[in-house]
Amino acid sequence: MALRGQEPEAPFTVTVPYNFTKPETLGLPFAEGAETFTIFFPGPDDNKYNHGVVLFPFRGMLYAQWQSSAADEDAGDTQVFYSRSPDGKTWSAPVPMTEPREQEIKTSGGWWSDGDTLVAYLCVWPHQTSGAKEGYTECIRSTDGLHWTAPEPVKDKDGRPMHGIIEQDVHALPGGRLITAFHMQPGLIATPYYTDDPGGTSGWTAGTMHNMPVEKGISRGIEPGWFYRKDSAVVMVFRDQQGSFKKLASVSHDAGATWSDPALVDAPDSRAKQSAGNLPDGTAYMVNNPSGNKDRFPLVITISKDGFTFDKAYLLRSGGAGLPPMRYKGKYKRTGFSYPKSVVWGDHLYVSYATNKEDVELTRIPIESLSDR
Repeated sequence: MALRGQEPEAPFTVTVPYNFTKPETLGLPFAEGAETFTIFFPGPDDNKYNHGVVLFPFRGMLYAQWQSSAADEDAGDTQVFYSRSPDGKTWSAPVPMTEPREQEIKTSGGWWSDGDTLVAYLCVWPHQTSGAKEGYTECIRSTDGLHWTAPEPVKDKDGRPMHGIIEQDVHALPGGRLITAFHMQPGLIATPYYTDDPGGTSGWTAGTMHNMPVEKGISRGIEPGWFYRKDSAVVMVFRDQQGSFKKLASVSHDAGATWSDPALVDAPDSRAKQSAGNLPDGTAYMVNNPSGNKDRFPLVITISKDGFTFDKAYLLRSGGAGLPPMRYKGKYKRTGFSYPKSVVWGDHLYVSYATNKEDVELTRIPIESLSDR
């Protein structure tokens, strides 16, 4: 933790020589062996707004979850849909996980599984006429990926419902502890949480972190991903709402119980949702749009052998000819590869995202092409 009057120290550095005179690619090479597949491509009669895509493997299948509506972001007709695939290439027709309700909307909250039960998290946003935007988290469960339980609240260590919106980056430390963040009420205050419940539905405990200033009920750092370093410290990486177009980061040396003050890292970003994690050999990675402005292209993975220095980066998707035109108009829609999330399955790292907030897509990269480089 920084002393009073001092800036906190950044938990990692990025030394990749991005070339900002080439905004479509940043001068980066494509990841070797990368392949892109479409999960859902809306036609004229389909929902044309699709976003918040999250992947997770369960019992030999890969699952994708996202929020969807006819045209506009967070509209009253918003639902959560899911699809599944035996190989990551061919996908089933989308199936709704929620139905529209007059008093609230539900959006995708991601997944977790203990190996026996698949948990789908659902972010619930009650309709509000005043005050800061806020919500809470529910979950549904399945043992076969087809039949689901009724929604129930995700609970904290005292058995109380979590009054916050979960971030879609739940994953485990090597010892099994689960870590993510919830955006807690009142408003949306990003707070690290951990649980030792292997099912990921209870026991969530807040880590101690001094947040940066809050404006209009929203913390400056939001929507984090996380990875662990070679020294076993956990690093949480945040979107910076202040508009630095860089990342914020905090570090924990006790498996998520206490965290350093968030520090600004000299790592370019687009002020958007991101993802982070570790490959099976411990290599740390971050996935984002390192444009240094609001452009959500290119889509890039940046890697580090030790989690201290990120010195290599590869394209997953490029701008220019690599970015298809938007086909349908809608509120808050924008071009680019938005809100990436990632998961390891088999021999690949899978990265999901929404192209132009309408096409549900993924890019997968052979793990061997990213490790030991």
